[in-house]
Amino acid sequence: MLLSLKKKLVPVILNLLIVPLLLSFPARAEFGSIADAAVLMEFSSGNILYEKNATVARPPASITKLMTLLLAFEAVDEGRVTWETPVTVSEKAWRMGGSQMFLEVGDVVTFKELVTGISVVSANDACVAVAEHLAGSEEAFVETMNAKAREIGLQHTTFKNATGLPAEGHVMSPMDIAVLSRYLIKNYPQVLEFESQREFTYNDIKQYNRNPLLGHYSGADGLKTGWTEEAGYCLSATAERDGMRLIAVILNTNSEKERLAAAEELLDYGFLNYQLYEAVAEGETIQEIPVPNGRQLSVPVKAAAKVEVPLKKTMLGDLERVVVVEEARAPIAEGETLGRLEIRLAGKVVGETELVAAEDVKKANIFVRFFRWLLSLIKIKPAV
Repeated sequence: MLLSLKKKLVPVILNLLIVPLLLSFPARAEFGSIADAAVLMEFSSGNILYEKNATVARPPASITKLMTLLLAFEAVDEGRVTWETPVTVSEKAWRMGGSQMFLEVGDVVTFKELVTGISVVSANDACVAVAEHLAGSEEAFVETMNAKAREIGLQHTTFKNATGLPAEGHVMSPMDIAVLSRYLIKNYPQVLEFESQREFTYNDIKQYNRNPLLGHYSGADGLKTGWTEEAGYCLSATAERDGMRLIAVILNTNSEKERLAAAEELLDYGFLNYQLYEAVAEGETIQEIPVPNGRQLSVPVKAAAKVEVPLKKTMLGDLERVVVVEEARAPIAEGETLGRLEIRLAGKVVGETELVAAEDVKKANIFVRFFRWLLSLIKIKPAV
């Protein structure tokens, strides 16, 4: 009987001990970045996983150089320069302060060396040399920077120079930085080969990459740090794990240590809580849509491209597919776009792809169409 009483008392005692212990721990709060402003973006979809003061325009310091790099890669892609194009260093470039690759007046440097200097050691002198070579002057180059910003949809960005050195009115928002970072990587993925180099030597001066995540955070391979007194310690970081790439933007932290911690916690939040989910496969047949004047009365449509979306691991069942099409009219060629498929989460579109015809549909002749019209009058569904 004593043994039986002990067995009954054990659960009671455990409850008395455990419940107060659990109550003493506060509920886990929603994630909040320690940075003054931050954005976390999933690369393939462009979806925002976290944001804080995302559209507030602030001094971006050397993160500015992402636009300088974009225009440099664009120039190579368009054949206006090659990686081996020689560039002569001006006095203005030589006089640039701050981070530099220590160019000398009159040096003849390849375009690739300058881009490497910008990417690895955030070289201000190299930025001006690139700007002058591509546009004739830094001022003209800045006009191109601002035009490109408008073209790719940056809404809270104004550039005053090619370097990010302090200048009144020179600002970017965290959201714009994330959009620019994604655009640069998506269109010129080679930039990551430059940005992930751990060191750079020019004129026998060895310097090391300023990105604190490289070699420290698993999957990190870019992108650009920044610091000025007015901007604080900034970073646009990117890392890839298990096929999912994230872009984390951190602005206005108080120290290098805090910048690193803010970047790590933001990326950790994304990788721990989200996974990339294939919502639709390329070529997957979605449904049939009516073709009133076709030889056959419907045509199957398929997804033109794969759609992947980042989802919290508890939300996989919450996605919905919405087909958006207008009335299809024959003749229709296989592969012709007939509408789009929207992937929605809680009513918000988080991904989409075009819907294309899976086969040809020829136009029905006048007799078939007249016969169908007659049948419709007596509300008989045609068999053809």
